[in-house]
Amino acid sequence: MAVPREILDNGAPDTGALGPQAIEIHADRAGYEDVLTPAALAFLTRLHRRFEATRQRLLQGRRELQARFDAGALPDFRADTVAIRESDWRVASIPAALQDRRVEITGPVERKMIINALNSGAKVFMADFEDSSAPTFANQMDGQINLRDAVNGTLEFSTPEGKQYRVHDNPAVLVVRPRGWHLVDKHISVDDEPMAGALVDFGLFVFHNAHTLQSSDRGPYFYLPKLQSMEEAALWNEVMALAEAELALPSNCMKATVLIETLPAAFQMHEILHALRGRIVGLNCGRWDYIFSYLKTLRSHRDRLLPERGQVLMTVPFLKNYSELLIQTCHRRGAFAMGGMAAQIPIKGDEAANEAALTKVRADKLREVQAGHDGTWVAHPALVPVAQEIFDQYMPAPNQLDVLRKDVQVTRDQLIAPCAGTISRAGFDNNVEVCLRYTAAWLDGLGCVPIHHLMEDAATAEIARAQLWQWLHHGGLEFPDHAPIDFALFDHALAAHVHRLRDSDLPGATRADAAAALLSALTHADQLGDFLTLPAYDQLA
Repeated sequence: MAVPREILDNGAPDTGALGPQAIEIHADRAGYEDVLTPAALAFLTRLHRRFEATRQRLLQGRRELQARFDAGALPDFRADTVAIRESDWRVASIPAALQDRRVEITGPVERKMIINALNSGAKVFMADFEDSSAPTFANQMDGQINLRDAVNGTLEFSTPEGKQYRVHDNPAVLVVRPRGWHLVDKHISVDDEPMAGALVDFGLFVFHNAHTLQSSDRGPYFYLPKLQSMEEAALWNEVMALAEAELALPSNCMKATVLIETLPAAFQMHEILHALRGRIVGLNCGRWDYIFSYLKTLRSHRDRLLPERGQVLMTVPFLKNYSELLIQTCHRRGAFAMGGMAAQIPIKGDEAANEAALTKVRADKLREVQAGHDGTWVAHPALVPVAQEIFDQYMPAPNQLDVLRKDVQVTRDQLIAPCAGTISRAGFDNNVEVCLRYTAAWLDGLGCVPIHHLMEDAATAEIARAQLWQWLHHGGLEFPDHAPIDFALFDHALAAHVHRLRDSDLPGATRADAAAALLSALTHADQLGDFLTLPAYDQLA
């Protein structure tokens, strides 16, 4: 890779006005010397020193905003950004490689999964350092090696049985999702402060791959998660601009798609597009995290409790309004409006059940394409042709930027209106099981886990956890048969699932007790914790 002379070093990197390098690796770096080079570490040091104070200020802003919601306030459109929402402007032109994104597949940065995803027939593969990856040091560093090999065209994998995996011709376009602003990497610190996981993932990837990708008109491209405000989007814009300057790359060659997966961000979609207007490509309906954010943001509002997860579908009013507002906003500004994830996975050995699951996927993708979305997500390669068939039929052009949805009129109250429904015993029990099994697997180093024919990741586990906390702490809730929903029921269900998991050969079986203790503490706590992965990270190798 060609790197500007000022970034090269002989063990004593030039950190300019920022002073000497003070970066430490709190893990065994054996095998990762080609990733954690002195020059790469100097680059990470500069990113941390330039942006950590801003990140901390923005996180404090999140805490202050949540405190206002807890005190009774409700999210709303910003009064200080009316001019951005009402004026006419458009985002920059979209690269040819991203003009057609009708089906995207997502998955962790594991070697075999990357190959399968790139070969899946999807237009885009989102390589995920975030919700579908457990951030052990080995997982994160191996992920960087795997993506470097994918970019260089050398990615291969062999099973112990001798089966060979290689990337075929015309693979999916690579888009990388770094961790969110709220997460740190405890294995890498600068000046005795842990680095932001986002800057570690982004920094190492662009340092080693940006020139190769740029030379083949492939960006680099990113998905940005968990943003809550235009200021957080602007921080990413500054990070990418600095990286382009340091690596002698063309301005705005790094492109981004933002996941609208927090409730506060849904009220700032115009503003987020504007903050990134030179490099943004689109917004995505990150539906599962969005439901979790709705629960977390309105955790103190008893009148906004939601029914069990299986009843909170994209057809309920508050989610339908969010999806259609996203389409209208994006297309008005010349950006793509991406649909959400189909979490179903093939059901082997039960043809009827498998067909029923595929019918749900088809209905979901039909809703998206007819509403005006420009593409959609799937979690499994087997769903790529299912989703593509729907989008090919109803979207013959590469995208639907011409569908302006001027009919959409969405108010503040429509974006936060709860949906009707019930809480069944099965739904309650499923939340306990999913949260326990996912947490146990995560503690064991797995970031996505198939449970009951759905691919569960951190977002879906967070829905289960947040719902359990709300149902139990607001009190007085009942099942349809009028039996009370209380902590005794939760404790009994948790104990039963721990026993079953501990005695099984399922992922995370050896971490069942640790996961149960963590879930119990979080559920009994007086306040709903912001993220499951924050306290869990302390127990991760």
